[in-house]
Amino acid sequence: MRFCILGETRAHRDDGTAVPLGGPARRALLALLLLRPGAVVPAERLAEETNPAAPLSAHALQSQVSRLRAALGSAAPIERTGAGYRIAVPYDTVDAGRFERLTRDGRDALTTGDPAGAAALLREALALWQGPALADLPDSATAQAAAVRLEELRLTALEDRLEADLARGEHRSAVAELRELAGHHPLRERTAALLMRALAADGGQAAALTVYEDTRRHLADELGADPSPELAALHQELLRSSPRRPTPARPPAQLTALIGRDSEVGELHTVLQRARLVTLTGPGGVGKTRLAVAAAGAEPGEVCFVPLAPLRDHTALPEALLAALGLPGAGLHLGADGPAPADRLATALSDRALLLILDNCEHLLDGAATLTARLLTACPRLRVLATSREPLGIIGEHLHPVRPLTPDAAVRLFTDRAAAVRPGLTVAQDTVRRLCAALDNLPLAVELAAARLRTLDLDDLVRCLDDRLGMAARGARTADGRHRTLRSVVGWSWELLTAPERRAARRFSVFVSGATAPTARHVCGTDPDILESLADKSLLEHTDGRYRMLETVRTYAAEQLDAADDPTAVHRAHAQHFLDLVRTADAQLRGADQLDWLARLTTEHDDLIAAVGRSVAALTPETALALIAAAAHYLWIRGIPACAAPYAAALLDTLDGEPPAGFEEEFAVCVLLAAAGPDGRPVWQRHRSRAETALETVWSGTRQGRHPAALLLWVLRSAADGDPHRAHALITAHRTASDPWLWAVAQYVTAFGALGEDDEGAFAERALHDAVDAFRAAGDRWGTALALDAQAAVAGARGDHGRAVAHTEEALALTEQLGATADSADLLVARADHLADTDPGAARADYTRAAALARRTGNPACLAAAMRGLADLALGDGDPAGAERLYREALERLDPHWVRSLGNRVRTLAGLARVAEAHGELPTARSYYRRAAEAMSLPGAAAPVVLRLLNLPEPLRTAVLRG
Repeated sequence: MRFCILGETRAHRDDGTAVPLGGPARRALLALLLLRPGAVVPAERLAEETNPAAPLSAHALQSQVSRLRAALGSAAPIERTGAGYRIAVPYDTVDAGRFERLTRDGRDALTTGDPAGAAALLREALALWQGPALADLPDSATAQAAAVRLEELRLTALEDRLEADLARGEHRSAVAELRELAGHHPLRERTAALLMRALAADGGQAAALTVYEDTRRHLADELGADPSPELAALHQELLRSSPRRPTPARPPAQLTALIGRDSEVGELHTVLQRARLVTLTGPGGVGKTRLAVAAAGAEPGEVCFVPLAPLRDHTALPEALLAALGLPGAGLHLGADGPAPADRLATALSDRALLLILDNCEHLLDGAATLTARLLTACPRLRVLATSREPLGIIGEHLHPVRPLTPDAAVRLFTDRAAAVRPGLTVAQDTVRRLCAALDNLPLAVELAAARLRTLDLDDLVRCLDDRLGMAARGARTADGRHRTLRSVVGWSWELLTAPERRAARRFSVFVSGATAPTARHVCGTDPDILESLADKSLLEHTDGRYRMLETVRTYAAEQLDAADDPTAVHRAHAQHFLDLVRTADAQLRGADQLDWLARLTTEHDDLIAAVGRSVAALTPETALALIAAAAHYLWIRGIPACAAPYAAALLDTLDGEPPAGFEEEFAVCVLLAAAGPDGRPVWQRHRSRAETALETVWSGTRQGRHPAALLLWVLRSAADGDPHRAHALITAHRTASDPWLWAVAQYVTAFGALGEDDEGAFAERALHDAVDAFRAAGDRWGTALALDAQAAVAGARGDHGRAVAHTEEALALTEQLGATADSADLLVARADHLADTDPGAARADYTRAAALARRTGNPACLAAAMRGLADLALGDGDPAGAERLYREALERLDPHWVRSLGNRVRTLAGLARVAEAHGELPTARSYYRRAAEAMSLPGAAAPVVLRLLNLPEPLRTAVLRG
């Protein structure tokens, strides 16, 4: 039998049927007994509190107990014991008991880093509440005290559940609930803190700070108190740094109304509620993308739009998805190998409710199908809406063929577009209907035809198309037939262009994601009037200051380019434009205009990578090397060097490992980029020595090359996997350089060279201080954050955790400006490490935020680091079992071959050793210490230095070194 007191008092048999309890006196009596099942309640208290206005007599109480016994039967015996009564049922059969157990389990899951499990348990607990606790005992003093306690537990459970939701990235849905809760309980500081965190996670830092001020005012006015140290610390944290949550790419805004698809939008909305993969199929120009965008607009929650048309190789798919999700890698570090992009995607989407739109899959069908199947398997809350001329062919795929418009809708579309180009024009509906039928009612064909009414009358338009297509009604058509119709209409529109218009359109097809007017004029060799004319004729679109070409039209134009021009010459012009752009940007990225140039290059990213790919495939190796080297600094600041890695590796194969004369420096950068891919280690090992020699021919002594950033990138990579001393020698010669940025790099690198020799780290700290000042003076936020991170590590190793926290917070503020979310997560872990001994509460908050951000950005190494930190705290709190579970989870996520994981691998293994010591298992402890020491023997690792930077206590450091 089950009992309810969280609301009205009720009893249910195991089969779910309700037990008739009778009037209010019996319900009140049962509620009093259920407050403490198995405990004796004095008869006098039962008599008084069952009905305080008219206490029951002894006889009346006995009568009510008898009737209640009869109703409940033997499943819930009510026993007379001494001077009172008790009900002999387990506490877990009462909803209040189950609620307390579930909330305890949920809180335990939350504190041990399992927000998904915590959220499920807490939701189950909160669902038990059906109204105010002990609603049938409104006047009982005992019940009122119990109800207050239960209500406080409910509010705490609700806050725990909301905290779990925030840890899972569900901050948007939590904001409204938290605002309502804060409105009802303006003095609850934890609610205010959760609301502040939720707002800040969505970029609402100002709104979060307003919540703090409102809470501070309420506390002062009503209690005469100040905010707690924890809330004040959160306020300061938001003032100092508020890492932005990565924002997925939204579907493109539509310039015109969608006509004739309302019922399909509703149908898709219904299908998407039950199917996790829906593919819109149909010929080009039928309106698949427009329909997908409209359907996404009707969906709740997050939507991410990924245009696949610019991609030419399925290996670029994972990187394209990461970019669309706003998930670049970490730009402050250079690892030997990182997690594969597909692994990062699976981590980032593992517990995220998102609708992913994959637009134009047909030319990457196998790769798109493989990646989609993997993500749907690994990410249970992910849904995918794909557009393709063919199905993906995945189990569970729901196909939705997109048909041409109905005749009436096609007429409305033509009339609407005609009115836009010829206001006031009156057209004969029968003629329009015949015209649309000849065009198979294909939306793109109808729009292209309507655009011609700017210069043609309707009758002339009909005659032109009659010559091209024939005007007879065609009945049912296959997709291939409709595709031929569309090509005929595009070809007809093409033939009506002037020769300069056709030339500009052909050349514009080299842009994979559009271009600004100046760029289009330069590459296409045309003028503004020609571009405007092409837009008027619907062969180009002009939005947000950029011209774009519909993919169907671009495919046709590219075919014409191959037939009528020398495509190599156009590709060379395209590549030269982007080479000039990145060469200009390379210097600006080291200065005060860094953010502006990062934004500009991000906008041009797809075409930049396309230029790199074409240069490797069809242009000269020298052009490809120049492009790769000039773009490298931008790619590393953004944390996305892997997107160019396949092209760099292919170029190295073409060169057979030998740099062309005069391009030694560019060759070395090409090796760096090739090594940044998921399979980059063999490439690095094969070409590192030759590349290092090539770099030395340019940068030996005080000579300087064309790419100063290459030196820094090389040193960082060599420190991870190579010969750091040889790399250091390349750059320390420039400690007297006149270039401030290069001088800052030399100070930064010199500091690490000194760490192995200077036990106190004083020289290193001075050098890093100089590097920070120089980077800051140059305006380079990335370099400043890089040096501040190192400065914090050195300060922490010297025991100055206050200074380490200050340096880390400044670095966090800079990564926020750079939009480097993955770096922000890493820095949160670093700050927590510095706070762990002095402020474990703040450290726990940072580790928890870092874990949530790491999950969101698909950063398994940072997630492992955050779990390791939470395990350290659990061990310090006397919970070796909880610590061991977290350590083991962290160890599973740490790549033993990735140098960025080295520090946390050592700390995790050392933590497991300490757990074994706590259990008295000394052989096991020695084994873990030995593994930690062996981890320090990875190539390029200076064990004593790294251990000191890890901030391990001296006895533990010695134990690891000795094994």
